[in-house]
Amino acid sequence: MKQTLVIGSTVVDVIVNIPKLPKTGEDVHISKQSRSLGGCAFLASDILRHFQVPYSLCTAVGGGIYGDYVYTHLKKRGVPIYIHRPESENGCCYCMVEADGERTFIVDHGIEYTFYESYLETIDTDSIDSVYICGLEIEEYTGGEIVNYLEKHPDYTIYFASGPRIMELPQDLVARIFAMHPILHLNEDEIMAYTHTTSHEAGAKALFALTQNTVVVTLGEKGSYCYDGTNEIFVPSKPVANVVDTIGAGDSHIGAIMACRRLDMDWKKALTIANEVSAAVVATEGGLLEKLPVEVSKT
Repeated sequence: MKQTLVIGSTVVDVIVNIPKLPKTGEDVHISKQSRSLGGCAFLASDILRHFQVPYSLCTAVGGGIYGDYVYTHLKKRGVPIYIHRPESENGCCYCMVEADGERTFIVDHGIEYTFYESYLETIDTDSIDSVYICGLEIEEYTGGEIVNYLEKHPDYTIYFASGPRIMELPQDLVARIFAMHPILHLNEDEIMAYTHTTSHEAGAKALFALTQNTVVVTLGEKGSYCYDGTNEIFVPSKPVANVVDTIGAGDSHIGAIMACRRLDMDWKKALTIANEVSAAVVATEGGLLEKLPVEVSKT
């Protein structure tokens, strides 16, 4: 079985629990503060690890207090570190979690959001048949390096999680990515804002017209949806009794999608399992799961 290359960041999530986001000039008292490994690419890759499907996480680990934390905890989890640049600062993500579990991110980007083709020198590219990329890395000054790399490997299946800053991405790079027929993964707000439509169904069809590949849309507590050019598939989510926080919900969802498709599941089954994995994440503090909420057979 070939592997999925996951390109992107590993950061420290500094999770700050507060009653509500303060207004300008207002003071609030936090109820709790904690730290955890985070970053969109890392959280997606960790779901692949749970499913025991082959993958490589290509992330640059920097230095400083956050880089030291990332380096130590990746080692503890047995994750290979291909690029270690302690002379450059690693960043972090301040996750402000309100009482209802909704999160707001304040992000300090460090070396972990940059990517160079030379980072792949120790990874056997012939072993790769699919790639995960995130909009946050495309937005960086090295985003073109990612696109250049992908264009040299037109046989790869690309999973593109554009994220909430899709409107801020260099649109010339987005056009080049779309021309490589990626599988897109967005949430409902992102797809409607980007396509200027009033429904996720219309947004998915508009994006399919540009990519000619499946578009997956997460719908929060309602479930998830995909459109493959012919079929529209909606899978509802089971209610989550206690939402702790929504950190990593989307990252875990696409991680599960990639794993399920790797295991030759159809889209309905993949969405069903991804919904369950995402639901387990929102019922957990931070974006990491200790174990999968479902039993998955590789056969």
